[in-house]
Amino acid sequence: MDQDYPVYPYLGVIKKVVEQPIAFPPQHQEQAPGLEWPMVPRPIFDYAGFTGSGKLKGKVAIITGGDSGIGRAVAVAFAKEGADLTIVYLNEEFDAKETKQYVELFNINCLLIQGDLRDPATSEQAVHRTIEKYGRLDIVVNNAAVQPYTKDIMDVSNEQLEDTFRTNVYPLFYMVKASLPYLKKGSSIINTASRVAYEGDKNVIDYSASKGAVVSFTRSMALSLVDKGIRVNGVAPGPAWTPLTVSTYPANHVATLGTDIPIGRAAQPFEIAPAFVYLATDTSLYVTGQVVHVNGGIIRNS
Repeated sequence: MDQDYPVYPYLGVIKKVVEQPIAFPPQHQEQAPGLEWPMVPRPIFDYAGFTGSGKLKGKVAIITGGDSGIGRAVAVAFAKEGADLTIVYLNEEFDAKETKQYVELFNINCLLIQGDLRDPATSEQAVHRTIEKYGRLDIVVNNAAVQPYTKDIMDVSNEQLEDTFRTNVYPLFYMVKASLPYLKKGSSIINTASRVAYEGDKNVIDYSASKGAVVSFTRSMALSLVDKGIRVNGVAPGPAWTPLTVSTYPANHVATLGTDIPIGRAAQPFEIAPAFVYLATDTSLYVTGQVVHVNGGIIRNS
């Protein structure tokens, strides 16, 4: 795709917080981890009522999976706070270009890097090009993931199991190792976990296990890097209206997404992004090794 895609300034933007949809039209995508542009309705990735206050001005963030879903909402929230961005994506070129065009409306720079994070060279390239362009790196958001749907552990092939962990867990090691020489005191690493790391989900067994690994990695790296003044935390979203969801679950499941949790609906991506902003800024200097649960009222013990 060589052409430039038009910006849709009001697409995926909410002017004021109002009652969100409780249910969505049945739909399913075969491509994993999914595309944002075909979803009906489009996810809401920006809240126009949040203007930002320069909390990240002068800082640079890498966001994996920043082309769509929660990653896109985080990119927009960071851009509003003044951060320049590097977005790493797999093959979702339309979504990635649309995100780049949108975040640049906030007068920041955005570098797109296409690559497969299962290959450690992708993380190395992303960091190298980020330093080459911006001269610094302050925030790393490990967000990219796949979520295969399985009814039984016997359906989890060895190939699928390996792919899930190579996509959801290995790149955290690769990206942190590539980034660490450039991170300094005050830097922040934020990993996207999930509610299923704590409660499990019989329909996404290998995904749930991989997100449990993300939580353990977050806690271990926080202890490992605390003496360097680098904080490591996570965010565990509940059900959310994202491409990952529609590429995972059958259409009939999508139609009832989130209706069984206390708030009674799935989150829109813009409702999850503020947790990442908090963990990226100096307002959370005393927070490390923690996972922030943004899950619509599901009570957790840890």
